[in-house]
Amino acid sequence: MQMISAEQVARQLPWVALIDKIEQSFRHADVVSPPRHHHALPGSKGEATLLLMPAWQEQKYIGVKLINVFPNNSEQGLPAISGTYLLSDGQTGLPLACIDGSELTRRRTAAASALAARYLARDDADTLLLVGTGQLAPMLIEAHAATRPIRRVRIWGRDPAKAQRLVEQYQDYQGGLAPFSSVEVVTDLAAACQGADIISSATLSSEALIRGDWLSPGCHLDLVGAFRPDMRETDGACVAKAKVFVDTYAGAHDEAGDLLQAVTEGQFDMSRICADLYELTQQKRPGRENADEITLFKSVGASLEDLAAAICLWEETHGDGAK
Repeated sequence: MQMISAEQVARQLPWVALIDKIEQSFRHADVVSPPRHHHALPGSKGEATLLLMPAWQEQKYIGVKLINVFPNNSEQGLPAISGTYLLSDGQTGLPLACIDGSELTRRRTAAASALAARYLARDDADTLLLVGTGQLAPMLIEAHAATRPIRRVRIWGRDPAKAQRLVEQYQDYQGGLAPFSSVEVVTDLAAACQGADIISSATLSSEALIRGDWLSPGCHLDLVGAFRPDMRETDGACVAKAKVFVDTYAGAHDEAGDLLQAVTEGQFDMSRICADLYELTQQKRPGRENADEITLFKSVGASLEDLAAAICLWEETHGDGAK
């Protein structure tokens, strides 16, 4: 069994190949991905969560991810999310690789957002507002820049020093479809939202950060953070005024805090979800239909995405079909 480090994942999992692989997996619907096991861990310092996510592609690959979410780790300078991914041969069950789960998760999460943006963000979207400065923030910048001609990046965070470090990291970034013309910290979140083509939010907030009356016509709202019913990054007005899309219906109904809390407040009904990634990639339902509508993508994560990322990584390094 091969051990694949975070550094290897980062180096050997290119954005376009990863986004394409996740798109193919949703489109072909040949992966079985049961609901994930989601367990609170009482007795830990602060609230912590254990996630177990299995998936398999019949006769090809089997995968399972173990993820620990410890939000208070930031107080000790440690990442909030850590984990491991085990990829096995689908014909024999023998393990192929033990992969750093944190880096794999970061990349597949951002890739899923970029995949949704292919269908939901305007083709000419060139201004990205990033809300949050955690481990996912760099990935979202890179993934969105790989699918849309991002030239201007605005970064908002509770800690301006962390936001500034991200600015310095991406000031001269050349890895996207277009070179960045400006990368800067913003402190007025309302004004920044009004000038953004894509708003990508990845926080562990339990209170609304983004307000519906801040959204401009034509913007795309990418909500990555709130993965429990008691978490949210937007108010109900955001959800009410947008066309809403999700990664999977099951995940949205069980865990999408932004949507579930909007339902409780009477500002949304789950029947208003326009499509999930299966329907978008299979073109069973339309994504963005005009330049002025506001679109919202809410992801909570799907084990299909993890398996697709692990397969992409394995085949990028060992050749298509290698076992």
